[in-house]
Amino acid sequence: MKILIQNGRVIDPASKFDAVCDVAIAGGRIVSIGQTAPDFAANKTIDATGCIVAPGLIDLSARLREPGHEHEGMLESELAAAVAGGITSLVCPPDTDPVLDEPGLVEMLKFRAEKLHQSRVFPLGALTRGLQGEALTEMVELTESGCVGFSQAEVPLASTQVLMRALQYAASFGYSVWLRPQELHLGKGVAASGALATRLGLSGVPVAAETIALHTIFELVRVTGARVHICRISSAAGVALVAQAKAEGLAVTCDVSINSLHLTDADVGYFDSRMRVDPPLRQQRDRDALRRGLAEGTIDALVSDHTPVDEDAKTLPFAEAEPGATGLELLLSMALKWGNDIGKDGLMRTLEVLTSAPAKVLGVSLGTLVASSGQLVKGGVADVCVFDAAAEWTAEPAALRSQGKHTPFSSHLLPGKVRYTLVGGHLAYQSKAEA
Repeated sequence: MKILIQNGRVIDPASKFDAVCDVAIAGGRIVSIGQTAPDFAANKTIDATGCIVAPGLIDLSARLREPGHEHEGMLESELAAAVAGGITSLVCPPDTDPVLDEPGLVEMLKFRAEKLHQSRVFPLGALTRGLQGEALTEMVELTESGCVGFSQAEVPLASTQVLMRALQYAASFGYSVWLRPQELHLGKGVAASGALATRLGLSGVPVAAETIALHTIFELVRVTGARVHICRISSAAGVALVAQAKAEGLAVTCDVSINSLHLTDADVGYFDSRMRVDPPLRQQRDRDALRRGLAEGTIDALVSDHTPVDEDAKTLPFAEAEPGATGLELLLSMALKWGNDIGKDGLMRTLEVLTSAPAKVLGVSLGTLVASSGQLVKGGVADVCVFDAAAEWTAEPAALRSQGKHTPFSSHLLPGKVRYTLVGGHLAYQSKAEA
């Protein structure tokens, strides 16, 4: 199918390109940016006047809930939410049921996702069998079946020896390991340690739970030479440690969630279970450091941390509620909201942390059809998001396409509305206003 996107402001963070021009697409690839060949006969023309034409967004943390948790989300609903949010590629953790520790499970998940012709799905394989923290998985076989890295999801490793062996094994094959820094014994609380948790009588998770884990991870990276991605950093002290590790030249990247970027523990209010997320919301000084770290590049990417939770599991007392929030349809808007506050070049950096930066974390071969490129380039894969940055919308839970309706940003007025999403040149989403 041939598609012509006309009169949009084309922004490509990878090349710093920013101009009002046309984009021509054919055979799933971008055939021109700017001057369109006179003989190009489009099957569909998209008028992007007043809109931004950007690379498709890449989300490095999104739970799809299949297999095993279909009551909280299904591939159909969650991938529909992804393309509605302009997300053309996403990474899903291995904590499904059963756990993604067998090649057959990974292949089944990818096959199901590909048949839907929506966002591309990149699974993380389990680092240890059953996420039990004991025996390592067959990383080679899992990689061959489609895994882009290996993770323990939300299950901290009790044994430093197992973690060291995992990093050694991963380093020997060039695989990446994705870890959320959380010390096993200190990370069992339900809210960030501080005055608010004490006043509400909630068990706390100290910053030390993150920093102790980071010290351990970085020391093992020095020894093994492994490539590690730190998932959802949450504290000012954690950001400082990541900055030190990068300055030292360690092969480390990291991301932050939209929840930690915008909210603090004060938003828990009077036991609002919508604010029950992992990692827990910390103090304002932590949030401010996260926002600076993302702007300055210490933090590489912004993620939705999409974790749909059903009604029964969320409408419980705060400490008993299941942690998680829906975020796929909110990622772009929350990024724009942050970008509006950072001033000059805010829009370029906003799109960078959603496109080219996460593409680098994935280690994809830019411009191929096997993965999203994270950039707009002639000959590259046509993963495109067209959105109106000036439009505003209200995050009404009932209107979300995700099966999970709980979000900390419920009823918030948010900037930016996706008009079209193209995945490999296929029109995967078109807003009702454009239909």
